[in-house]
This record gives sequence, C-alpha cells and structure tokens, in this order.
Amino acid sequence: MQIVVDNIVKTIKKKIILNNISLQLESGNIYGFVGRNGCGKTMLFRAISGLMHIDSGKIKVDEKILHKDMPIIQNMGIIIENAGLYDEFTGYKNLQMLSKINNKISNEDIKKSLSDVGLNPDDKRTVKKYSLGMKQRLIIAQAIMEKPDILMLDEPTNALDEKGVDIVREIILREKKRGALILLASHNKEDISILTDRVYILENGRIVSDEKALMQKSRVPKGEFKI
Repeated sequence: MQIVVDNIVKTIKKKIILNNISLQLESGNIYGFVGRNGCGKTMLFRAISGLMHIDSGKIKVDEKILHKDMPIIQNMGIIIENAGLYDEFTGYKNLQMLSKINNKISNEDIKKSLSDVGLNPDDKRTVKKYSLGMKQRLIIAQAIMEKPDILMLDEPTNALDEKGVDIVREIILREKKRGALILLASHNKEDISILTDRVYILENGRIVSDEKALMQKSRVPKGEFKI
C-alpha cells in the first residue's frame, strides 16, 4: 500500500494548520512525526485518514483520491484524541460492539487483542472503573483488532507504565512485520528512536526536517520486549 500526500493545505479560522505538506508513505514502514503541541501532527493524521477535509492539494491511497474515490481510508486502525469509549460497558463489550461495524473478526479475535495489550478479556469491570493506563491499552486493542493495513497512532504510549510501554512497542513492531503502514506521533523520544524508520519534524504546520530515524544506534535489539 502507498499513500501520497501532495501539497496539502488546511486553514481553520484564518490560521494555517497544515502548510503545503507532501509525503510518500509505504507499507511495512513506521513513520515518526514529532514537534511541539499544536504543530499540526494530529491535524495531519486527521487529514490523511479522511476524518478532516483539506482546502487544497490531494491525498492518494493506491492511486485512489481521498474524498473523491473514497470517503475515508479503508481498513485503518487509528488512535487519535478523544477516543470514543463507552464507560458503561466492559472493555470486551466495547470492542465487540465496534467489531459489528465491519463484521470481519470473531469474538476470539477480540479476546486475543485484549490479551495482547495486557487486559483480561473476562474482566467484568466497566470502562468507567478503568485506570487511564487500562483505557489506553483498550484503545490500542481497538486499533489493532482487525489487523488493519494502516495504523495511525497519536501518542500510543501516553499514560502507560513501563510494562505497558514495552507491550505497546512490541505490538507496533509486530504490526510492522505483518506489513502494516504505521504513522506514529509521540513526544517520547525512545518511541521514535526505537520504532521508526523515518522521522518528520513539524513546526507551525510545516515539515521542517525529513530524515532517517533519530538515534538509530540506540534501537532496542529484536526480542528485547517481552509480553
């Protein structure tokens, strides 16, 4: 799969939030996006996913133009701000309800996704009683459960303890090995150095640097993370 972002621009309330951004993204790679809060990372993810319309430029997914040939990117797992969880249901029930939208996976697939992120599929607590870290793990499980072609992860290790961070990093590397195209925004320098193949630095809605992953020599050896 290939995503081509061609000179996209987005303005909100006369402020340019995405400024002539161009990218070429390929399956089997992890692309890191870094920058200060408000630099445009989340808005870029929203634009590429199709959740937000752009003012000019185009986004092509395998030669299909977003919002012309397709409304949103298909077969996508996404972690973005304000994830919609149902507080009154268990984690398992949350994922089960979401799985009915595409009806692609079984209940056993859902249970495996929960186990993969370190949650008990049989936990009878409602999400309202989850800690922030547990909610983050549930959001990760939601993103990966249908084995998407594209993963967009905005601060995936946020609110996680050390063990949770290790689990999520291992999952991301596993998804890359499976062939997913992964976009990762993180303030955690270790996430970027350990996981990504290429890094884009954003500032005021513009890409100001495009380089191979930072601190490549500090990458954790394969197999370092254990679940």
